[in-house]
Amino acid sequence: MKQNKKLSLLEVVSMAVGTMIGASIFSIFGLGAKIAGTDLPEAFILSGIYALVVAYSYAILGGKIISNAGPIAFIMKGLGDSIVTGALSILMWLTYVISISLFVKGFAGYLLPFIHIESTTFTIAVVEGSVIAFFTALNFFGSKAVGKVEFYIVLTKLSILLVFIIGGFMTINWEMAKPNFDVAHTSGLLNASIIFFLTYMGFGLITNASENVNNPRKNIPLAIYISIFFVMIFYILISLVTIGNLSLPDIIVAKENALAIAAKPFLGNFGFILITIGALFSISSALNATIFGGANIAYSLAKEGELPAYFERKVWFKSIEGLYITAGLGLVFALVFDLSAIASIQWFGKFQYKYLNISKINKK
Repeated sequence: MKQNKKLSLLEVVSMAVGTMIGASIFSIFGLGAKIAGTDLPEAFILSGIYALVVAYSYAILGGKIISNAGPIAFIMKGLGDSIVTGALSILMWLTYVISISLFVKGFAGYLLPFIHIESTTFTIAVVEGSVIAFFTALNFFGSKAVGKVEFYIVLTKLSILLVFIIGGFMTINWEMAKPNFDVAHTSGLLNASIIFFLTYMGFGLITNASENVNNPRKNIPLAIYISIFFVMIFYILISLVTIGNLSLPDIIVAKENALAIAAKPFLGNFGFILITIGALFSISSALNATIFGGANIAYSLAKEGELPAYFERKVWFKSIEGLYITAGLGLVFALVFDLSAIASIQWFGKFQYKYLNISKINKK
């Protein structure tokens, strides 16, 4: 990748927000309402607190260890170079690869019905290959180009969500959004908060761009905290609008389309179009940031000897070969596996890496 000017605080926050407010925000409310009921906003608050606890470690270490390897560099410092460290490093890189495949599958799933093209194996493969090729080409132009595009994609996505939030508050029924803290509902609240915890995990990508960030010792910790608080506010507002405009049974039945259906009272059929466009921009921003982070990790792993040396060779217009291998492997996963299988692998990998292993470093 070409390297040029450093990323500003706003651009690196955009990358984290773009990853956190990804496609899941448009599909998670059906499951969340089934588990947490009217305590959905409170579940997002609680999961955000969990994320802040984990983020504390990232912020402290990220402000001291400046490396695009991010948590991998943290593990190297804390646990030393060993087989365990190498295995954990490979696992983290694979979570990025799997995330890429999940995003492109989601993009094809939203785009094809929206433009009235039948979802066949061929058409899905064409969309998946095209969108990966586009964002891989963008990453070739370096961190500044990625950051600028990410900022505008996230700005568009958040503008769409703001329309949903502002319009929703005009018709919200506050009785429907009233929390319920009896024993059964509290249990659902806690269970949902654990699931939603993973929706905040995009902040870790900030540390995978630390070498490309302006004044990283100050801006890395700041970007981590800003992105989490910002995303928490959006999650809370969106969940309030959803449960305040749509009954719980309707949200549960709607599943992935809960936000689109919740928008009907104040946006009508236009709500479906708006939410679909928002979903496409959300997936795009998450994919853009994930390819960037995954390529940085692949290069860092090669430098540390955790991956074969050809990952760090300068080839093809002086780009990093790891970028192409990361994106290409993501496409292979998307073409070979179905969406549920990819999601299961991604969830397990993220939980194992981001939660269990950072806690080991803290104990060390």
